[in-house]
Amino acid sequence: MKEFVFKLVKGLARKDIPRDKRDIINDLIALGILENGQILKIKPKYRAGKVDITKKGFGFLIPIGVKERDYIIESHHLNGASKGDLVIAEIIKRKKGRPKAKVVYILEKSFVYSVVYLKYEFKNGRKVPVLRNVKTDQPVYVNEKKKTLKKLPDGAVFKVNNYTAKIEEVLGVLQDPWVDEKISLGLYNKKEEFSKKAIKEAKAFGDYVDKLMYPDRVDLTNLSFCTIDPPTAKDHDDAIYFDKEKNELYVAIADVSEYVYLNGNIDKEAKERGFSIYFPHKAIPMLPRELSENICSLKENEDRLAFVFKISFDDNNEVIKEELFEAIIHSHRKYSYDRVDEFLEGKFENIDEIDKEILSWLMPLWEKVKHIRTERLKTGLEFESDEIRMSLDENGMIKEVKIEKETPSHKLIEDCMLLANKAAAKMIDFGIFRVHEKPSQTSLDELYSELGALGIDVDVDEKDFVKVVEKIQAQAKELGIKKFVDKLIIRSQQQARYDAACTPHFALGFDRYTHFTSPIRRYSDLTLHRLLKATIKNQQKIVDYILRNVEALVVKLSELEREAMKVEWDFYDRKYARVAELNIGKKYEGIIEDKEIPPIAKILEDKLLGARVFLKNTEKFNLFEKVDVEIVSSNIATAKIKGKAYKKLV
Repeated sequence: MKEFVFKLVKGLARKDIPRDKRDIINDLIALGILENGQILKIKPKYRAGKVDITKKGFGFLIPIGVKERDYIIESHHLNGASKGDLVIAEIIKRKKGRPKAKVVYILEKSFVYSVVYLKYEFKNGRKVPVLRNVKTDQPVYVNEKKKTLKKLPDGAVFKVNNYTAKIEEVLGVLQDPWVDEKISLGLYNKKEEFSKKAIKEAKAFGDYVDKLMYPDRVDLTNLSFCTIDPPTAKDHDDAIYFDKEKNELYVAIADVSEYVYLNGNIDKEAKERGFSIYFPHKAIPMLPRELSENICSLKENEDRLAFVFKISFDDNNEVIKEELFEAIIHSHRKYSYDRVDEFLEGKFENIDEIDKEILSWLMPLWEKVKHIRTERLKTGLEFESDEIRMSLDENGMIKEVKIEKETPSHKLIEDCMLLANKAAAKMIDFGIFRVHEKPSQTSLDELYSELGALGIDVDVDEKDFVKVVEKIQAQAKELGIKKFVDKLIIRSQQQARYDAACTPHFALGFDRYTHFTSPIRRYSDLTLHRLLKATIKNQQKIVDYILRNVEALVVKLSELEREAMKVEWDFYDRKYARVAELNIGKKYEGIIEDKEIPPIAKILEDKLLGARVFLKNTEKFNLFEKVDVEIVSSNIATAKIKGKAYKKLV
């Protein structure tokens, strides 16, 4: 919907009206909100935007598609709009003060669906069924007979349409740990299954590549490409090869655009998903598995279509040439990060002839990448990125939680991919970029204040932020809190997003940057592939068609990316809540992550490693103070854990 709204703000051609939006268009024309011509556009006295509601009851309209201050919406002008709703509002002209607006049309509710659960409660001495929202635990009205509800078990979980107040799907019961993924997906209206049309389309491509069918592609199957991924990966986006004699790096990316046609059945669903979602036990792919885990995946010992950057270096490791072309590759080996780390540490046990061939170029490449990385970090930021890795047992409960640290193999692949992404960004002036603005002065002031409280001195007169961060990290390392301080610094940054216009990527220190390397799991990369293919083939009509709506697309993708992350976080919280429920009264080592009242602690051990606990303490703690956290309660439905912290004895 946000993409559609953006088009209405900029101007939407009648021929481009989506079928499912025709009723909305007719409503807006009848209300006199749209300029009614060949190009439909919201009239100047109206604004489209998202509603935010304050605790005092009045709201703000955050405009979409125009760079303006938020408009105040008095409570009596909300006209039924809730926090997060997409609306059309009329500007109320004022001679003085901040501009105001009143909601005249609700385009879309913030949450089309709610996930609710059934709980039997006693009221006036009688046991009655009550439906409660899994996020807020507040009662929810549904348009169903009580007799129907009484037939259902305690803890039954439903997906409810917020427009009709009707139950649309029964997801399971709270007592079953496997219902968690359905709840997390349902909260953001995500789905795992693809339509029959999309699956049929995917299966039509088969599961092998015949080189004879692609005589115009560059045949690179003789080169010893390899993939490097987590051990559980089923889809392989990228493969690398380094010609040490010619000083040329090949970055081969799965050529997804060869199979996913623009506006085809698969493409339409991929665009709505935007990104793959990753749970500990499975992935919810952006593309049907028949593609993402089969013909599009750069499988070991299989010929595969690839979109390849060949990057040439001089003797000083400077890039002197970048070539992009369609190719066919053959991955000679599928490596895990752990296996490559062994190689980079000098451990070469149990290797065969293929390993030896790959190692003959992999080790020199690693030496080159180390130099490239060192130069890159002179203008970019680097943070410790400990990632939580969770595994589940056969019952859907947490089996193990561990921290996965960034290792040399991760750095090797990261910098190879960064080179390809930078090269791709140079080829377009307008389209789809990955941008990251510098933090606001307000955010920096708050950051420096928090660091000062931790005993870290900040050189506020230093203009080079990279040098400022390096000095902060050095002090944090001495105090033994570097990874926690890194998170503080990251929190102060603005969120990276997609944009049609090129602006610098602040954290990486790049003037131009985009995402090219993961078209299996990011629609942004798939779109860029199409744009680049059309560009190198001089297909200007296709370029123009892609760019016509790209400004609206990047807004949509930025939002879908955030939603995918929220789904994953919600799932982790639900798993933690189940473990916490079994350990009421038990104490764990924790650290204060948010010192405001009520404070939040993060658990540092066992199966609750990484879990957030909302503390009932009223006293203040210091940020990053180590504490003992007693689990007081755990709500399986809302995934909220509450506890009490105790100061550690010195």
